[in-house]
Amino acid sequence: MDNSHRFEHFRTQVQPAVASKLTEFQLLGIDSVTEKELWDFLIKKKWKKVKEEMKLYEIIQEILSVKASDYLSFATIEAYKTTEFSFDDEDELKELLK
Repeated sequence: MDNSHRFEHFRTQVQPAVASKLTEFQLLGIDSVTEKELWDFLIKKKWKKVKEEMKLYEIIQEILSVKASDYLSFATIEAYKTTEFSFDDEDELKELLK
């Protein structure tokens, strides 16, 4: 079974649009976003339930229409999903609550 997303074969063709979006994010002060992280956002969030086959220009339009706030919300939720909180150590809990 192929685990790649169905738009993965467009990745090199749409790379200039992704680079443009990353430049826009940098102008807004969001310097830490990588190309891979933005691509993961597109695959996991934006293109999660695409019903029909999209044309290349539609994929580029989707990339260029990504809002910084949408990406940041997604990144925050993903960070919460991967972070394991453990309150087993009482000192860590007290430090957190300071």
